[in-house]
Order: sequence, then structure tokens, then C-alpha cells
Amino acid sequence: MASLQSLRRKIASFKNTQKITKAMKMVAASKLKRAQNRILAARPYAHQLREVMGNLSERVNRASHPLLHRRDGNSLELLVVTSDRGLCGGFNANILRRAVEFLEEQRQQGKQVSVSLTGRKSIDFFRRRDWSIRQEWGGVFDRLSFEHALDIGQNIVSQYHEGTFDHLYVVYNEFKSVMQQEVIVEKLLPIESLHGSDTPSLGGGYLYEPDEGELLATLLPKHFEIQTYRVLLESAAAEQAARMTAMDGATRNAGELIKKVTLFYNKTRQAAITKELMDIVGGAEALK
Repeated sequence: MASLQSLRRKIASFKNTQKITKAMKMVAASKLKRAQNRILAARPYAHQLREVMGNLSERVNRASHPLLHRRDGNSLELLVVTSDRGLCGGFNANILRRAVEFLEEQRQQGKQVSVSLTGRKSIDFFRRRDWSIRQEWGGVFDRLSFEHALDIGQNIVSQYHEGTFDHLYVVYNEFKSVMQQEVIVEKLLPIESLHGSDTPSLGGGYLYEPDEGELLATLLPKHFEIQTYRVLLESAAAEQAARMTAMDGATRNAGELIKKVTLFYNKTRQAAITKELMDIVGGAEALK
């Protein structure tokens, strides 16, 4: 049977852990509010820009710009976006599991695959496995800004221009709500048109100044950087939501453990007191 002292230490340890998880939940809730506001503000612009670029790309020769030109090569790169820190439930595990599944599927189809990694969790994961790593970006989410998207976007676009890979996909957690995040695998390069989607076409006989080709040449790299920034914001908001949910669950679990161990402590203490009383009574009877 456990001693009363060890039980008291265990209860104190659970209470300290509960304080930590409760504090982490409050911090995550505060960060989530800011991250949620940022992604909700960025989404309309990013989605509308994607629609404009998709419709505009239908009006020009896709071979006229490298980011539109469909290549016949079989080299593929996957941009994996995870968090820099843990303690956020299955947030990172779900992304990494889906990333490995996707890479295995592409490899079985004869594709040459490589990965670019954003977030320390993905970096630590893939460094211990047999996958070709092209680039790493750690510490992005400590102070996430548009400059991070510029750095990542410009690096990827330059490598795509040089022919390092023919197709680019990204896997990340999309923020749905505080309780729900969805793992998304999305194709970013070459940029696809929206023909055949549910999005209505811009239509009409528009006049462009400058011409469509020059407009695309200027806007397409910026469009890719904006979409990269949107992905990072989605991941940042989803991470804080997952962490807040995980810490809330941990806090409640700690409370349940404290109740159970406290009840066991009281029963053990009562049994010890009863035993001492029995010893005293037995000693008194022996002296008579």
C-alpha cells in the first residue's frame, strides 16, 4: 500500500500539472483569437485572387508563363507545414501521417519525391527517415509574418523555375473551428485554372492594361506568395485551436485524477488512523 507521504506528493504533482495545463489553455485561447482574426481577414483576398488568376490563366497560352505551364516530368515536391512546438493533441501526427501516405502513393506511381519542411516537428520527423529533404524552415510560427511567406514562396518559385521539381503540393491543417481542423493536401504548382469548378467564370470581354501576359507575369509570383501566407495562417490558427482543446482536456483529466487520488488518500489515512486506534485500545486492554 502506498504511503500517505507519497500520495500527498502525487496529489501536489497533479495539482501543479493542472495549473500548467490551465495556463497553457488560457495562453492558447489568447493566441487563437489573434490567429483566427488574421486568417478570417486573409481568406477572402487569397480566395478571390486565386479565382482571378485561375480565370485569367484560361485566356492566355499556359506555356507563356512557367508557373502555368504543365510539365510532363515526374519529379514532385511536398511542402509539409507543421508546428514548431508540441502539446497540441494529434495536430502534428495527423499531418505527418498524411504526408507519408501521400509520398508513398506518389513513389509507387514512379514519381521522384522530395520534401520541404516548415515547422520543427516536421523537420525532426523527416530527418529520422529516408526521404529527400530539399529545404527547411524552422521557428516560423514564433512570430509569423508575411516575410516568412515571401522567403518560402520566393525559394520555391526560384527552384521551380530552375526545374528542381515539376509539381508542388502542400499538406497542412486547415482551420475550420475551435473544435475542428482538417488535413488538406493541395496542389500549388503549376497553378491550375478554375475551369469546371463551381466558381463562376469572370466572363465578358475585358480589356487589360497592361496586356494579359504582362499582368500574369507580375501577379503570378505574388499570388503564390499570398497562397503560401494563407497556408501558414491556416496552420497557425489550427495549431492554437488544437492546443487549447488538448490543454482543456488535460486540465479536466488532471482534475479527475486529483479526485480519485484524494479519495484513495482519505481512505488510506482513515485506515491508518483506525489501525492506530485499535493498537491503542489493544495496549490499554493488555495493561488491565
